[in-house]
Amino acid sequence: MHRILQLPFFVILMGIGSLSMYVPAAHGFVTRNYPVSRAFFYAGTLFFIATALIAIATAANRPGHPARNQLLTLLGAFTVLPVMLAVPFAEAVPDTTFYNAWWEMVSSLTTTGATLFEPARLPGSVHLWRALVGWMGGFFVLVTAVAILAPMNLGGFEVLTGAPAGQGAAPGGQTLRNWAPSERLWRYAVTLFPVYSGLTLALWIALILAGDRPLVAACHAMSTLATSGISPVGGMAGAQSGVGGEGLIFLFMIFALSRRLFPSGRMVLNRRGLAQDPELRMALLFVTLVPALLFLRHWVGALEVDEVQDTTAALYALWGTIFTVLSFLTTTGFESVDWGEARTWSGLATPGLILAGLAVIGGGVATTAGGVKLLRVYALFRHGEREIERLVHPHSIGGAGVQARRLRREGAQMAWIFFMLFALSIAVTMLALSLAGLNFVASTTFAVAALSTTGPLASVTAGEPLSWAGLDAWAQMILAAAMVLGRLETLAIIALLNPEFWRS
Repeated sequence: MHRILQLPFFVILMGIGSLSMYVPAAHGFVTRNYPVSRAFFYAGTLFFIATALIAIATAANRPGHPARNQLLTLLGAFTVLPVMLAVPFAEAVPDTTFYNAWWEMVSSLTTTGATLFEPARLPGSVHLWRALVGWMGGFFVLVTAVAILAPMNLGGFEVLTGAPAGQGAAPGGQTLRNWAPSERLWRYAVTLFPVYSGLTLALWIALILAGDRPLVAACHAMSTLATSGISPVGGMAGAQSGVGGEGLIFLFMIFALSRRLFPSGRMVLNRRGLAQDPELRMALLFVTLVPALLFLRHWVGALEVDEVQDTTAALYALWGTIFTVLSFLTTTGFESVDWGEARTWSGLATPGLILAGLAVIGGGVATTAGGVKLLRVYALFRHGEREIERLVHPHSIGGAGVQARRLRREGAQMAWIFFMLFALSIAVTMLALSLAGLNFVASTTFAVAALSTTGPLASVTAGEPLSWAGLDAWAQMILAAAMVLGRLETLAIIALLNPEFWRS
């Protein structure tokens, strides 16, 4: 095991990716889809042999700058690794181009969940491969967030310390920083994998018992834990589990709200209980306040169409709103079947701008969710609260401890910087998409969906559903870059562009 840990991180990822190709190969063999099974089996065998040869050739190489190499590995994992993952996809779907297969793998690995294909066009084994790649991408994000980004004070942890991003002032004491990078990766992977896979298995079994087919249940279970929103049946509308399945998925989406629900989050920072966790409290605020406002909005609309007495429709509308709000807050993107009931009951159009705003906010730090992250929003909220207090009492001194004061000051400053960078990224992406011929609504929707890694957002935000397949190659390339940028976060890219980071 020590020899394996000494290999370059990217080589280890190649080995994991090649071995995972045997899963859809086995599924294709069991379902008697032998051409698809052979495509995955041959690709997995070929790339595993190539990975072994590369591992032998690079085993004696001494690693250079560990932090820089790992950030470059993160960038390569979301851009170069999909080239390998796209080979069996392109072979299993012969009526598509390799570019489309690569784009699909970028979308899956970054847990965006955007797709260029109608569900009926892809075989079941290919759907399983998409969900599996998204699931592995989610686990990759979980491990690297605490093993690589946290020690470098990136990924949202800069809000807790108040120190400049990339300076290595991560929370958690000297133990975390004194571990070697390979040791941190191994420790956190071993800690997280049983929990991550166990939760996925539990949800898979529960969805089967609720009425879903095994393939659909497996894809939805992996997509829920990874917040990728990948579905072989086009979302919850094609599932057979109904409201019971949505309730199960709702419970497991909660794990994308706070890092403290995973063991790694408690290892990095463990000063408060779950009841005092700021991310969970902010999430509870959004999941209760936004559905309440939307329900009131629906109720006002129902007054106009005289359907206030329809209590059953009102309850379905409320559930559909709560589920959809949490789904887009965690950047999963599953739309409740009853979300349509909410619109029908009230007679109002889809409040897509609210869903886009929730996706921009995102889930918790060091989770599989994307977006700005709840901790940064909480820091800005506390800073605004403190500024309002100072308007009333200019000479007051904020209390609640050093950590709280740091969160309101330096932490809020770092959160504001990231929020401005995120907004600037949306503006630049929109400008690039407008040059590719998209109108304002389409460019805004696609930019937010890609940068927040919420692919299904494109089909529910605008008045008319937008199609990723309808974009030309230039627009798709822009959005692929936006997906990678949204997954890595802008601060990590800026750290790579810092000359001092390369000189150290």
